[in-house]
This record gives sequence, C-alpha cells and structure tokens, in this order.
Amino acid sequence: MTIQIEQIAQFLDHRDWRYRVEADKNRIITAVNSDVVEQFVIVIAVQEEGEYLSLFAPQLLYLKDHHYKGVAFQTMLAMAWEVTLLRWEYDPSDGEVRSSTGIAVEDGRVTEKQFNRLLSGLIQLTEEGMTRLKQVLATGEDPGRVGVGSPLQGGARGGFSPPGRG
Repeated sequence: MTIQIEQIAQFLDHRDWRYRVEADKNRIITAVNSDVVEQFVIVIAVQEEGEYLSLFAPQLLYLKDHHYKGVAFQTMLAMAWEVTLLRWEYDPSDGEVRSSTGIAVEDGRVTEKQFNRLLSGLIQLTEEGMTRLKQVLATGEDPGRVGVGSPLQGGARGGFSPPGRG
C-alpha cells in the first residue's frame, strides 16, 4: 500500500492547517509560526511512487562561508546522535542547512497518528536545534555539548562494557 498526497491533505485538514498542494511535484507546502525560525516552511513530499513520505524544513540557515561552520557541523552531528527522529542536512553548493524526517511506507500505510508524530517532531526538534545552532554561530561554542564521561558522549552506554573492560 502506498501513500497519496490527498491522504496527507486530509491529515492537515483535520488539523485545520492552511497549505498549498503542488500536485505536479507530489508535495504540499505549509508553514508554522515560530519565535525561533524566521520563515518556518515545511515541505511534505510523497516520493518513490508513494513508498516514502518525507517532511523537511528548507533554508533554515546558510553556512557556506561562516566563521563557525566547523563547530556548527559538529553540533549538527551531535544533535543527530542525540535525537534519531530528525536529520540535519547541508547542501555544499550553496551552504543551505535544512532539517528533515521521513518514513518508509513500502507495503504498509501511514496512519494519521504517525504523520502527526513526524510533523510535530520536525517542528519541535527543529526549533530546539535552531536555538542551539544560533548560539553556536554567535559564539563558536555548543551550549548543548555534554561533559566528559557523559553517556551521550560515546563509549559504553546503558551499562554495557566490552569484554576485558571494567
């Protein structure tokens, strides 16, 4: 079973959201108000002949020549490590940074609850990440960096120790 753009439109209708369908591109464009993201546009695209649903927030930042680009990359990788629902993407041709999430539909179906989780997660995690990235770009320091010895900083997690180690 695949997903159709009309089904996504119904999910948005249930939320009383305004949106624009671009049927020729098999996507919907919508937006949300945010105190963190200046123009928080969301693209919802049905891809791979309805077997993959992608949601992304384009043009969040441009880092092509930013002084703290390296620290921003480290921060995006750290956030990807900390939260699995959201991906951070970088286009090296123009420096665009976007966030995205998605779900493989394959032979299943996407429920309204799953869609709402993806959409809400994209919004919340993008806002949290942008707050952190803006601070990085202003100071060169990642305010979310965890201290040495933290379980989020690699190494053994959850009490597992490789054989021969403590």
